[in-house]
Parts: sequence; structure tokens; C-alpha cells
Amino acid sequence: MSMSVEAVQKALSELIDPNTGKDFIASRSAKNIAIDGDHVAVDIELGYPAKSQIQLIQTQVSEALLALPGISKVHVHVFAKIVAHSAQRGVKLLPNVRNIIAVASGKGGVGKATTAVNLALALAAEGANVGLLDADIYGPSQPMMTGISGRPESHDGKTMEPLENYGLQVASIGFMINPDDPMVWRGPMVTQALQQLLEQTNWRDLDYLVVDMPPGTGDIQLTLSQKVPVTGAVIVTTPQDIAFRDARKGLKMFEKVGIPILGVVENMSMHICTNCGHAEAIFGEGGGAKMCADFGVDFLGALPLALEIREQTDSGKPTVVADPDGKIAQIYKQIARKLAVRVAEKAKDLSSKFPTIVVKND
Repeated sequence: MSMSVEAVQKALSELIDPNTGKDFIASRSAKNIAIDGDHVAVDIELGYPAKSQIQLIQTQVSEALLALPGISKVHVHVFAKIVAHSAQRGVKLLPNVRNIIAVASGKGGVGKATTAVNLALALAAEGANVGLLDADIYGPSQPMMTGISGRPESHDGKTMEPLENYGLQVASIGFMINPDDPMVWRGPMVTQALQQLLEQTNWRDLDYLVVDMPPGTGDIQLTLSQKVPVTGAVIVTTPQDIAFRDARKGLKMFEKVGIPILGVVENMSMHICTNCGHAEAIFGEGGGAKMCADFGVDFLGALPLALEIREQTDSGKPTVVADPDGKIAQIYKQIARKLAVRVAEKAKDLSSKFPTIVVKND
């Protein structure tokens, strides 16, 4: 009995991708099904970076196909293909940057910069090309957090090269000023500096550019929403009522300017005692999940209030690179995969598919 493509498709339609929650047929991941006698070959194309998941999915699909009657050999090729997704209407995508993810909070002190750098590193660990833009002009912290010092080089006098560490391409105003010098700038200068950092950095073939936003809902947020092609925003909050209220304002601001919310991350959600391991919700609990329920957005995950997160990030070696197989790094990677899946579910940007039409008068 020869196996039919329909039978293979049926088997794949009963398998759920653990990261998307959808089957491989509905998500259009299964491609190029080929049957040769008792051999079956199939490609599984993932729209998100998933280096740590490829083996798992390969085994899942292989076992299901080998269970089909008359099949003795399968070849399953699992790979990630990250494409550009649409941003706000009327804002053109940046060259060499497929997707821009803004990491924001309503107020300071909730660990947004720490979350941004660890999510960027987690996306890179899963196999993506990732850049990190420090948009906090008044208080740039990414130079210290990424362990990078030095000034960016310019080969043409007009643009600058991003500095690199841990596989991340990084741009920050902090690379151009003395760390102790305050930025005594008015709003227009700050927004101009942000645009220059964004547009005059020679980003190289980025799947994701993670933007570490300043807290609040002011000039920079407005510039970002009007002139920068943002694929989506992540809101960082703590369970505390006051942080949670400000985070709601940040979330509403992005909704008003047409930037989709990819999800909410609750930081410092549980304090773990370094002596006895006892967990205590010192800032309260459930704030992030409640906000998500109120606004109909995704809860991406919760991170503990743990001493090592602060120590590792302050020393310029954030948790995802300091302890890549540790429990906290796994949480960051899980959140990063969820985030990338949310991006992959958005409409694709098709502007590159259309030719430029030039009308000439002969």
C-alpha cells in the first residue's frame, strides 16, 4: 500500500507545535512533503528562532510519521525562517532590520533594561541575529549591562558601526559620552539623538532589533510611534499596584498609536531567599496576569526577584550568558520564544514583494 500525501498531512495536523500551540498544517509549517515508496520527507519551517527546540520537534514529527503503516524511513528537516512583519501604517521598514521590538514600562525601577538585554540575548541564543538599541538617552545602562566600552567607529563619516558583545549588535548614546556626564538636553535634541542612533547605525542583517525604551509616555515614545517601524511592544511591570497602574498607561499609549502589544512580562514577581530558598511575593502577586486579562493581551512570563540577576547584569554578563542552562535563563528563553511566536503570527510585510513603479514621460 503506497502512502498518500493526505495521510501524511492528516498525521501532521494532529501534532501540536509546543511553542505556537497550533498544529503543523494549520500553521503552514509543514512544506515540501515528498513520498517515495516507504520513505517520507518533510520540511518544517518555523517562523521563530528555536535552536533549543529543533531536536524536540524533529523527534516529535519523525515518531508520528514512522507510526504510519507502510513507512519505514523518514527525513524531517526543521529550520527557522524569520521574515519581516508589518509595522504601523505609513512607516517604512528600516534597511537590514526585519522586526523592531520595543521593551517599555510605565515607570522606572521595574527592571526593564535588565529584561531587554536578557530577552535580546535569549533571542540570539535561539539562533536569531539580534541588535539592541538603548533608547534611554537620559540614563543609558546598556553599555554597562552588555560589558561594552569604547566608541563606535565610522568608515564614511556619516554612519557608525554597532559595537558587539555576546553576539549582539549594540548602539547607545552611552558609548559617546562620559559615564558621569548628565544629559542636560531638551526633548527635541533627545528625539533627534534617538533617530540618529536608529537610522545611522549600520545594523547588519537583523532578525530583531530590541529597543530598550526610557520609562514614561513622553517625547521618545511619541517619536518611536510616529517615525520608527515598530513590530510590537513588550510591557515590563512588577506586581506592585503602583507599577501596575503606570504599566497600564504605557500599554494604552501603544494601543493609541497603533503599535500592537506582544505581551506583558512581570519582573520581581517572587523573592527567593538565598539562605533557605523560601519564595515570598513581597510586591504582591497576580498584577501582570490581571492586566493581561483586563486588556486581552498575552502574559509572557514572570521572573523572580533574585540576587544573581542583579549581580550578573551589573557585572556586564547578564544571566542568559552568565548561566545559560540555569533556571532563570530558561525563563528568559521561554519568554523570548513566546515573543518571537507573537511576532511570527503578525501579518508579513509585503512591501519588498512589490516592484517600484517609475513613470517616465517620453
